[in-house]
Amino acid sequence: MKTKAIKLTLLMVVVMFGLTAISFGQTNPKTQTTQLFNGKDLSNWRFFLRETTVDPATVFTVQNGVIHVKGDYGYMVTKEVYSNYKLHVEWRYPTELTNSGIFLHMQGKDAIWPLEVEVQLKAGSAGDLVCMGGSDMKERLDKSKSMITKLAASTEKPVGEWNSADIICNANSITVYVNGTLMNKGTNVSITKGSIGLQSEGKDIEFRNVFISPLF
Repeated sequence: MKTKAIKLTLLMVVVMFGLTAISFGQTNPKTQTTQLFNGKDLSNWRFFLRETTVDPATVFTVQNGVIHVKGDYGYMVTKEVYSNYKLHVEWRYPTELTNSGIFLHMQGKDAIWPLEVEVQLKAGSAGDLVCMGGSDMKERLDKSKSMITKLAASTEKPVGEWNSADIICNANSITVYVNGTLMNKGTNVSITKGSIGLQSEGKDIEFRNVFISPLF
């Protein structure tokens, strides 16, 4: 009887330990995903527009869980600064092919082309990397040009269909996937942290499911 009781006690300890480990795993901040867009409003973003007389509330709006960007030149940008993360962004051109971008490691003063690295979302060129505002990387061999062309043929979907960008910012490297295909990688990137921005550039674009998770 004593042997059975000891075994039962040990089993209960093991089970409790396992449940505790699972609980800790669920709350580990290193595995948590942060929704940069909550699906309801843009309260954790700030805005910059080239035309200061234009109200950002008329350019960046939310409806049915989707961010609609009107196209006036500028961007929306997170109030928080991030580094070492995986970023997921979904976008589509609602009515016609157009232009936009995802800004990484944004720093310094607001400007149409701030200090940052852009993941290009221009139709046909999604996945190009663009060094803006003085940023640089090893793959930018021709310093007279800011763009590092994508590595694969376009995987973009037609007007009205959703695309996805998955971006890994690991120390001084940036890796970009578009619709699951590796499109680009930058190394020895000169900036490694900053805010994240979604660009408004010319015509309508929509975003949804914008979230981030830490690498370590």
